[in-house]
Amino acid sequence: MAGASPALRPPPVAAGGAPPDSGLSRESRKHIRGSSLLFAGRLLSTGVNFAIQVIVVRYLSKADFGVFAYALAIVTTGQSIAVLGLDRAISRFLPQYDERGEYGRLLGTLLMVTGTIVCLGLAFVLFVASFRGLVAGGVGTGDNAVAVLLILILLSPIQALDEMLMGAFAVFSKARAIFFRKHVLGPLLRLAGVTAVVLTSSDVRALAAANVIAAGVGVAIYGAMLVATLRRDGILRHLSRRRIELPVREIFGFALPLLAVDALFTVQNTANVIMLAQFGSATDVADYRVVQPAARLNVLVMTSFALLFTPLAARLFARGDREGVNELYWRTAIWIAVCSFPVFAATFAVASPLTVGMFGARYGGSGTILALLSLGYYVNAALGFNGLTLRVYGLVRYIVVISVAAAVVNVTLNLILIPRYGALGAGIATAATALMTTMYRTRP
Repeated sequence: MAGASPALRPPPVAAGGAPPDSGLSRESRKHIRGSSLLFAGRLLSTGVNFAIQVIVVRYLSKADFGVFAYALAIVTTGQSIAVLGLDRAISRFLPQYDERGEYGRLLGTLLMVTGTIVCLGLAFVLFVASFRGLVAGGVGTGDNAVAVLLILILLSPIQALDEMLMGAFAVFSKARAIFFRKHVLGPLLRLAGVTAVVLTSSDVRALAAANVIAAGVGVAIYGAMLVATLRRDGILRHLSRRRIELPVREIFGFALPLLAVDALFTVQNTANVIMLAQFGSATDVADYRVVQPAARLNVLVMTSFALLFTPLAARLFARGDREGVNELYWRTAIWIAVCSFPVFAATFAVASPLTVGMFGARYGGSGTILALLSLGYYVNAALGFNGLTLRVYGLVRYIVVISVAAAVVNVTLNLILIPRYGALGAGIATAATALMTTMYRTRP
């Protein structure tokens, strides 16, 4: 729209429309160096996780994989509810508290967020356990589907804590710690669990249990590493009842409106899967979910850079360095667009033979879905961190409006397309929503 608010536009560029051509600042160099390490780690973990995906898809029957993928989609919903947008609040406020030496607030925020995530996560687990027949009804009410759901649902609070801990490490610029835990230890634990399941010829229930155990061990190690970091940096010296402050209003006032963003993520990754199960079967879920990890390779660079982008941008904002935020935005956007293009070229241009080669001829129809999802994900990633920059500036209202509109469009398209086209309809709806959201955010 011509009257769109300037807040929706990317940070201004230098004359001629090009990014600033001055030398990199110390903050930008630190960000790119740390993000490059995380990108290398992401490549490593993606390779391992992709191998795990191929092993699981080829090992399980199509129906069993559909049940497994459906349960993981429900886990995503529970994880979003448990996090409650607090991971984004940590990325924005902890760097500011650390920069200003407000360690009582910093520790109080960590304790408050951890307690909230645990309570909400366990509440979601109890809810699913109480209504397990209704929740699992989309893929069948048999003992197998219900058992897999009840086992995997334990991942909701575990993965929510994992996201919170990763955000905390990003605040303290501990890229190496994130590299080790997220991209080395975590994938290796999952690979060990899947390998044990395959070697013992166990069923999908054992696979679900192996995933939960691997995630639990990883979070326990992550927590111990964070405590060691806080002790080494001298922050735990301020841990006392009189010094601890709980900035409830500040943290939740920022986080709660961002639930709309989480709702969009949940809709795009869960609602369509639930509709596929309701209007189709577990095999329809399998046809759609089997190619999602490959399509999401297009946001691999973006997610690697996003982790350190928000805390660093928040520090620059706290110093009043808007030019620094501008430089950081454009340097990051260029890196993402260029580095992601080879992945897009592969997953879009040769989507069908790639799908058959990885997962077998029974998933041949999923190639078109891969191409659609890849297009939506790449365009969304290549245009930079507009949304994250708006969060740093505290412009939450615009993000909420865009997210709610996109969620409504996504649900509407899924309701229209899935009953008629099945998994292909879900792919069209997801790609269209991603493109619409991107164009809305970046319109002049």
